[in-house]
Order: sequence, then C-alpha cells, then structure tokens
Amino acid sequence: MTRVRQPEGEVFGRRLRELREKYGVTQHDLAVASGLTEAYISNMENGFAVPSLTTVLRIAVALDCKVTALVSVFDKTDLPSILPK
Repeated sequence: MTRVRQPEGEVFGRRLRELREKYGVTQHDLAVASGLTEAYISNMENGFAVPSLTTVLRIAVALDCKVTALVSVFDKTDLPSILPK
C-alpha cells in the first residue's frame, strides 16, 4: 500500500514538527500528552495524515500553545493550490 502525502498535511506537519521541537517535546511525549499515538504524530509531521479540529485542539493543549500557533501557517499559504480539486 502506497502512502500519499497530502499538501495541506505537509504544511501542517512542518509547523507541528517546528513547534514540537521548539518546545523540546518528543513525539512520544506529545503522543502521551495528547492521547494520540506516536505513529499518528509521525504521520501528521510527514504529511500523511491531516488532523481533525479535535486533534488540533488536543495538540494545542498538549503543547500549551494557542491553536493559532499551529494553524496560522495557512495564512501565508496559497490555499487553492493545496486543496484537492
């Protein structure tokens, strides 16, 4: 089975990894704190999974950051170019 990176997932994943590393949190620690699996955290960071709003909220709480810190990256992104046709 071939995994497919999703453009919006790649944008979010880069930001998630950036913030996680900035706060000195491992994927394992983030998984435990958010109630998600380490594999899912990895899939998000690599653009293979696009999180639901609930998941974004869980991550924000786990990282003790604002939701906007995770999603404001989309303000500088050409949204039509990353959305599925």
